Amino acid sequence: MPSFEEFVAHRLDPLLRYATVLTCDAHLAQDVVQEVLLRAQQRWPRIAATDNPSAYVKRMVTNEYLSWRRRRAARGVALSLSAVDADRLAATDALARYDERDAMLSGIARLPAKQRAAVVLRYYAGYSDQEIATELNCKIGTVRTYISRALATLRSARPAPAPALTPREGR
Repeated sequence: MPSFEEFVAHRLDPLLRYATVLTCDAHLAQDVVQEVLLRAQQRWPRIAATDNPSAYVKRMVTNEYLSWRRRRAARGVALSLSAVDADRLAATDALARYDERDAMLSGIARLPAKQRAAVVLRYYAGYSDQEIATELNCKIGTVRTYISRALATLRSARPAPAPALTPREGR
């Protein structure tokens, strides 16, 4: 059984990344993970005795995010790039990649909490429908509905591509 300190040393960065994608706000992600780790530390002997303490704590992060959203409904989400992201963008077509990323994060930020959680668990964490259903405490059909509606919302919010320019005939 690993100590709580060992667990945090190995799992803090992945938990923060997961929470950041889930919340679309690095500061809120830190708050959520901090709250979860405080509670996890108090219950560590029981959590460490489970088959998969990492999955247990990750579910705690998901639940904390969902309850945080309920407490702070209708609050705006600030989106920003980290220095690492900015360096990567500079290496390629910076404006197009930034615009695409910004549009996707803005779309995800506007999704209802459970739809956002389902999309993040599927496409960021790689969870199956069954795992998402367990994480969100719902049925598999509900997970599929969340993801379907979220993707439909994201597709409808995506701007139409600009028409291709073609040379005039006869010139």
